[in-house]
Amino acid sequence: MISKSLSFLTTKYAKKAGDYYLKSKDFNGFPISDIDLPQETRIRLLNRMVRLRLVDVNFGDNHPNPHIKALELGSSKIQLEKLRKADIGSACLYPTKSYLKGIVNISKYAEKPFDLLLALGEPQLGFRAFDIDVLEFYRNDPRFRFFNDGVYGSIGVRSARFGSKEMNKRNNSFLQTFGYCFSAKKFKRAVAVYLRYLCNLSSEHQQIWKTKLLSGKYIIHPDYYTASMGEWPEKEPIFTAFLEEIHHINKMAELAGMPPLFKKEYSQENRPDNFMFLVRATKKEYSDFVHTLDKMLSENINIDFFRDDSIYMATYTNNRDGTKNKLNKGSIILLKEWVEKHFNTTDQEPLKKMVSTLKKIRSLRQSPAHEVEENEFNQKYFKMQRELISEAYDAIRTIRLIFTNFPNVRGVYKDVPTWLYEGKIRGF
Repeated sequence: MISKSLSFLTTKYAKKAGDYYLKSKDFNGFPISDIDLPQETRIRLLNRMVRLRLVDVNFGDNHPNPHIKALELGSSKIQLEKLRKADIGSACLYPTKSYLKGIVNISKYAEKPFDLLLALGEPQLGFRAFDIDVLEFYRNDPRFRFFNDGVYGSIGVRSARFGSKEMNKRNNSFLQTFGYCFSAKKFKRAVAVYLRYLCNLSSEHQQIWKTKLLSGKYIIHPDYYTASMGEWPEKEPIFTAFLEEIHHINKMAELAGMPPLFKKEYSQENRPDNFMFLVRATKKEYSDFVHTLDKMLSENINIDFFRDDSIYMATYTNNRDGTKNKLNKGSIILLKEWVEKHFNTTDQEPLKKMVSTLKKIRSLRQSPAHEVEENEFNQKYFKMQRELISEAYDAIRTIRLIFTNFPNVRGVYKDVPTWLYEGKIRGF
């Protein structure tokens, strides 16, 4: 028979754990070390509270910080087994979802739906899926600092705007990190945000995100999840790899004693705003991406790279009056002729494909530039963009591999990172 004192202690510490959780800044756990009881009595008390489903015990074994409920804590059976074997010195108590349901004042969280989910016991690293166009508001507003590399992203108020009259408290929101997830059935891309970070949004912005909340089963991006768990992802985003290729091509050109092949290099800080996966699947966004891609590739090729290499920079035609008409060659033609001059390989297919891709991107860019087109929304543009950036990356990688075999570079240049050398690139 359970003694009255143990029954009293059960009620007392269940309430302490619940109050501590709801009143703490980050929905923290109640430290077991604060239970001032003899060890034997404390263990009996913990076993009773777990069996009655009043509390869960976080031993810090599924996430290094036991003071937050980062992940689900497992069944009561698992917790009871750990109580018999594990060191409880740094463990913390969390009120169970069923206990919280009876004590949480839901009206208190009426304007903060994601705070409410944590108040009701959801784990802080549980994510929610949102329609991808929720990002459009922040990307298009210059008051916000919007970063997105295709796997990870963040949103914040630009420092010059923070606290200004035009950015009142309702808009002084930030999202430390967001990632992506995919619907289990159709592989539809969506935004993934952990509840811990959704709670940093102001009440107004929580309401905005709530309207974009998606239902159904979504699988979080593997690289985003890996990074969130404090580990280094196995692969790098394709957009990051693309920028890295341009940098190493120019470095190899310098080593070979030539001008840079590309006029401009890019980093994560100065990358074009729309050099990312589409936020909205529209013809206009796709066309804007194509335009940017061509500017970073064929339009970015440095014509001076070819001048001192016995490459004819122009073609001439005869006019009827006997004069010559000069026509400067475009960057793609010059690159093609330079490659053909220096690299005679048995397999010409990668070189042909590289040139073909550059021409394709130029053609796609020119088409909407010369005609007025109606915008449209269609999921096909997500797929078209994935295919195009994959082709573009293959082209830029081929150029880098060409330079790798250039005199003064072969066997000398060692700066290409392992992940790029081994092609550990994430294309989605």
